[in-house]
Amino acid sequence: MDLSIIIVSYNTCRLTLDCLQSVFDSRTAYQYEVFVVDNASSDDSVEAISREFPQVILIANEENTGFAKANNQAMEIANGRYVLLLNSDTIIQPETLQTMISLMDERSDLGAAGCKIILPDGSLDKACRRGFPTPSASFYYAFGFSRLFPNTPRFNQYQLGYLDPDEAYPVDCLMGAFMLVRREVIQQIGGLDETFFMYGEDVDWCYRIKEAGWGIQYEPATYIVHYKGASSRRKPFKIIYEFHRAMWVFHRKHYKRHYSWLTNAIIYLGIAVKFMLSLASNKLKPGKPATRPLPASASTQMTQETDSNMEVRR
Repeated sequence: MDLSIIIVSYNTCRLTLDCLQSVFDSRTAYQYEVFVVDNASSDDSVEAISREFPQVILIANEENTGFAKANNQAMEIANGRYVLLLNSDTIIQPETLQTMISLMDERSDLGAAGCKIILPDGSLDKACRRGFPTPSASFYYAFGFSRLFPNTPRFNQYQLGYLDPDEAYPVDCLMGAFMLVRREVIQQIGGLDETFFMYGEDVDWCYRIKEAGWGIQYEPATYIVHYKGASSRRKPFKIIYEFHRAMWVFHRKHYKRHYSWLTNAIIYLGIAVKFMLSLASNKLKPGKPATRPLPASASTQMTQETDSNMEVRR
């Protein structure tokens, strides 16, 4: 088995079905298996996936275990030379699997690789290639300097806005929405850290991959579409909380020992301030009805139409 694809779903029935259809529409010579780990969805995800894609290895959890633990469940029984973390709200292109596995086969120094990730409007999903969230990088990102000075390397250490998204290069970390990892790497460093619930686990994994001496590559030769934030404008408290808790967990795990107690205290205070500001800002945002995603066929057609005019992609 060349590839094990792992998709975690949580109340994303239609999105997950469209994602799976795009996977099975792939044009590749490689052998792959597909896992879906459902985190106790209250919609009909489990029934619909079982009915429409019986070839999928489905794990139905009785509770929401979080992103890291759900992926680890499938990793424990996966057979592929490579493991692909793939979000349920994504659409891959027919050549994506072939392109990315070929890259990994050619580059034995790479522990992980990610492709370009775009939003439905054709813009780049900036989190698909990032620097590590060092204290300075996090400060510039959290307090808006990276948006004010998008082409300045000093202020864009995290989102790398000064780099051309249409060129391939090594990066610090990728996005869990599409992250292809070599089996030997997982055997060496382990799976995702389950201390993280739904944010930060991909950054932590990349940090550990690089610590172990492996390279991480951003490859824009192919792309996927990410229906990021398609359900609502206003975020639930849980999402805001977990996003900021992940900052705290990552700093405590990887950076705390490198700084004085005073510097660490200032960093934790900054995270707390950012958390409160995010809560306040979120309350001021109007809600909106859930956005119905395009079916896979329409999504593919749309991305093909916009592919020729995607100078800026996130």
